[in-house]
Amino acid sequence: MLINHINYAKEYEVREFMSTDTSERLKIIRESERLKMKEVAELAGINYTTYAGYESGKAMMSLENAKKFFKVERFRKYRDWFMFDETDPAAGQIAPALAHIGQDSTILHHSDQKTG
Repeated sequence: MLINHINYAKEYEVREFMSTDTSERLKIIRESERLKMKEVAELAGINYTTYAGYESGKAMMSLENAKKFFKVERFRKYRDWFMFDETDPAAGQIAPALAHIGQDSTILHHSDQKTG
């Protein structure tokens, strides 16, 4: 009984950190790694239909499948960005190449170079 309660608590924690942009973050990771959904599912050992549900936002990723996903060495480097919106390059934790980080530039720099 206690183990079921602990598992439920862990599942609740996963649902807590998973915001509405979870599906978008999965897609950004996949596209940054230049993979198809089927390839991600195979690498992580997650059923393709289940993974597609996560990426489309139709399903919430389980703790078990989140563990599987981030155990894949290729995806491990994105764990902190995915879960906490944080990076730590010294610890190997980075954001995917296609992720928008920081504020958009509001200054347009003009060049004196002539083209044509």
